[in-house]
Amino acid sequence: MNTTTNSLVQKLWNYCNVLRDDGMSYGDYVEQLTFLLFLKMADERSAPPYNQASIVPAAYAWPTLLAQDGDALFDHYRHALEKLGQEKGTLGLIFGKAQNKFQDPAKLRRVIVDLIDAETWTILGADVKGDAYEGLLEKTKFQRRLTCTQVTPELKTRKTPRAAPANTSRRVR
Repeated sequence: MNTTTNSLVQKLWNYCNVLRDDGMSYGDYVEQLTFLLFLKMADERSAPPYNQASIVPAAYAWPTLLAQDGDALFDHYRHALEKLGQEKGTLGLIFGKAQNKFQDPAKLRRVIVDLIDAETWTILGADVKGDAYEGLLEKTKFQRRLTCTQVTPELKTRKTPRAAPANTSRRVR
């Protein structure tokens, strides 16, 4: 990975740590990030130099998320995920059964404004985005392994119960 990719992965991971402390799992973070990045990149592709028609309905497009704050943002994001999941085609496939996993509207706002909107994602090469996503998944996998292998003092000292001996005095005829 190059410096741009490493710094992007680190930036993404730093936000993941903030959200994890708020109760969001690594998998949920990657999922929410995917939804938000899709909306941001669809918006970027509708602007110059691409000027492509956006597949995202205007009521749920990226600018509508930027225009909201606090509980209004929280409700709008939840509603947008629900409505986009009901769309036909690509949107329905991507957003089907999507749910808002954020617990704090202020943290959702930080991810939208400070993390995702701060980058122009479409100018980053496919390799950079792919490497960044792969790096994030790798860190997630590593953290899961760490979590699974950590042993608490209680588990170290707890003895495994033995199976009760079979009652051999009764015979079945």
